[in-house]
Amino acid sequence: MRALFLLTLLGALCPPAAGAQGTPDEATLNRVGVTREVRPGVRVPGTPDTLNASVTLRYGPPRPRAVLVLMPGYLGGAGSFDRLARQIVALDPRVAVWAVDRRSNLLEDQAAFGQTDRTRLEALVRTGLPVRPARDLGFLRDWGLDTTLRDWRVAVQEARALTPDVFIGGHSMGAGLAGFYAAYDFDGEPGFRGVRGLVMLDGTPDLLHGREVSAQEYRRGFWSTLGPITGLDSLTRFPYVDTFYFGPKLASRADAQAQLAQLFPQAPAPSGGLTPLPATNLAAAMMQLEQRYALLPFLAVRTGHATNTMEQSNPLPRLLGAEEDAQTIVGPQTTERLIGWQNDPQAPTDARDFVSRFWTPLTDMVEWYFPQRLTLDVSAASADTRGTPMQALRVWHTAEVTAPVLGIAAEAGVTREGDYLRYGAQLLGQTTVKTLPGAAHLDIVTARSDQVARWVLDWMGRFGPAEPVAGHP
Repeated sequence: MRALFLLTLLGALCPPAAGAQGTPDEATLNRVGVTREVRPGVRVPGTPDTLNASVTLRYGPPRPRAVLVLMPGYLGGAGSFDRLARQIVALDPRVAVWAVDRRSNLLEDQAAFGQTDRTRLEALVRTGLPVRPARDLGFLRDWGLDTTLRDWRVAVQEARALTPDVFIGGHSMGAGLAGFYAAYDFDGEPGFRGVRGLVMLDGTPDLLHGREVSAQEYRRGFWSTLGPITGLDSLTRFPYVDTFYFGPKLASRADAQAQLAQLFPQAPAPSGGLTPLPATNLAAAMMQLEQRYALLPFLAVRTGHATNTMEQSNPLPRLLGAEEDAQTIVGPQTTERLIGWQNDPQAPTDARDFVSRFWTPLTDMVEWYFPQRLTLDVSAASADTRGTPMQALRVWHTAEVTAPVLGIAAEAGVTREGDYLRYGAQLLGQTTVKTLPGAAHLDIVTARSDQVARWVLDWMGRFGPAEPVAGHP
């Protein structure tokens, strides 16, 4: 009888998540409230005052029972969490999800994409927006691990003023940053003491850290999982990521193509745009990211396949870290028809839904001016030798972290269950591991299924309410 009474009491205190008996439909997801909040962040000398900011997209109630603060991955923006955040809040309206837009997102000129004029969007796909010169962005040299984590801490502390039940997490590199946050020394206060747990979505702190980096390499540059890493001495000349697969101009062109794919999916993609092939707007948007054709495993999603194509095997993605050969589309099978796109209902993500969330009036899925300093710091940071290199990276408290970890791997992504278990073995907290079947790296946050959201809510609910913060009702 005593056990029955305790179970009944627990059920009253911790009712099941709202909507837990059924998957929220699209109308329910779209009704989830969201606001964009910009707060003063850590002050970095040399940075314009307007850019010293902590930026979050806040989904859910203004007075939540719990808050999950999520950090996007490499090259990612807060928009990458749009579907997952809405799923979590729709399943449990008492929970808020705050998605981080790193301060670099404030450098983007997003106004050009809030239109429906097809001709103007096609012009943007061809040319992109003007890129800010590197000489004007030298202050990005100091936007590394310390700046990113301290901006994040502003949001965490604001969330803790609302509720003691604050969790942090992230996707890909953002998952690694969550681990660094927990172990970081914020002027004598370890980060984990202010959060209840860590949610790591297809990433760990070791994702980019393959070996120990010397002080000399840190200054001059080195090779990592991502290829050549710009060293500290070259950051003024090369302050942001600009490669063959990503850069500010390409990011703005991708935003425009996503808008065309949302508004005019079956219309011809603009010539001279993202693909030289005759394709529909939806196909042009998805061919770069669909795992079947993607060059890089960390820029891949599974939605379907192109139609009316001639294809051949492309072994290059395997050399860049993919587990299987991709396909290259060499042309249309029938020249009288455009290359189109076929959604696969069994694939994790829906292509039309994906492009509709790629750009929104509040944010987008990418970070145009991704600071090379952050890539450098994350690639060099380690739990050993007080953070390294030169003991300047303040990841000093890994062995003390008592926060529990939820690790969710994408089956065809970049992290495996064993990676989480190895990371969790360094911590004092419990590690829970899940794998999303059939998912590529991006599917973990964009999938039509709400399985990831349910795993997150179930795991967060295991710990019960925390002791109130002083002054909190």
